[in-house]
Amino acid sequence: MAIQYPLATTTWDDAEYAALQTVIASGRFTMGPEVRAFEREFAEAVGAKYAVMVNSGSSANLVALAAAVVNPDVDLNPGDEVIVPAVSWATTFYPVHQLGLRLRFVDVDLDTLNIDVEKVAAAISPATKAIFAVNLLGNPADLVALTELARVHDLVLLEDNCESLGATLNGRQAGTYGLAGTYSAFFSHHISTMEGGLVTTDDEYTYQAAVSLRAHGWTRELPDDNLIHPKSGEPFDDLFRFVLPGYNVRPLEMSGALGREQVKKLPGLIEGRRRNAAVFVERFAGRDDVRIQRENGESSWFGFSLLLEGRLAGRRHDVVHALTAAGVEVRPIVAGNFTRNPVMQHLDAIVPDELPAADRIHDDGLFVGNHHYLIDAQIDLLASVFDRV
Repeated sequence: MAIQYPLATTTWDDAEYAALQTVIASGRFTMGPEVRAFEREFAEAVGAKYAVMVNSGSSANLVALAAAVVNPDVDLNPGDEVIVPAVSWATTFYPVHQLGLRLRFVDVDLDTLNIDVEKVAAAISPATKAIFAVNLLGNPADLVALTELARVHDLVLLEDNCESLGATLNGRQAGTYGLAGTYSAFFSHHISTMEGGLVTTDDEYTYQAAVSLRAHGWTRELPDDNLIHPKSGEPFDDLFRFVLPGYNVRPLEMSGALGREQVKKLPGLIEGRRRNAAVFVERFAGRDDVRIQRENGESSWFGFSLLLEGRLAGRRHDVVHALTAAGVEVRPIVAGNFTRNPVMQHLDAIVPDELPAADRIHDDGLFVGNHHYLIDAQIDLLASVFDRV
């Protein structure tokens, strides 16, 4: 069966291909002025003071967390606990472990699919120093409550907003509530730069640390009077002075040029997704055999989740088979209950004895794609398949 309802499609047109040709003609392919311009334009679009582009959303999580660890104003050190939701993508969790921190998993809310704030509050211990919240499938977590918890307990709040560019809560962009927020510009996300990611922050030290960590931990791209390590004034030395244990996760100049065109389209892309979401909710909200994600604030609707209930509970295999046969691409809800993956044997983590909501999502959850163009017919197809199962 040919694909009738794809998971993801391109958001490019002639503008993106022209941007690529401009970079090709310039002969400058490594990170340069197009990346810097995109960073400024992206920060303005989401209401942040700074943005730092990297080569993926996964790298953005790594750099954001590393910048917090090296920040002298942030009490976050190896051995400290970081609270994370049990449902997210792998690279929410890996940087926590890779930086010597301990993961403390908590359950999620079955309706919003985001971290359960009551469970977060109950999990805070003297060893807890951070909350790494995730805005899942375009839906903002309860960022107001999490911000207050972080304030009361003197914790650092970070946001993995890789799936939720354009989402808002109380008129404020998701990804801008914590010390730093992260974004992905992978093909299937709201905007695409082929591969790409960004870290946003309003904190000067975090910004400068992210700039340094992105490229070898050197001072090359930092101002002369930077907060990390002042330059000597001798370019021969300052180009090769290493001050932080950094990485090489720089983006390509092509990705920056693509991002500049994509961010211009962002309001329209989000508007199209929200229009489709209204149709999806109208079709599925009244059913007794599925539970759909409850919007918190204004979701940017990365995709449409469906949790099987009633007559379909325990029958995900049947549903996935029927959807695939009808040409509907379908995936698990992110990675389900991540603690049920074999990789956990390699991670320093505290896992509750029970994660009932995450388990339900793991066993009975799935999601289908959303797009910036009208997909009424595809949503009708989706509903008809569920009717037939």
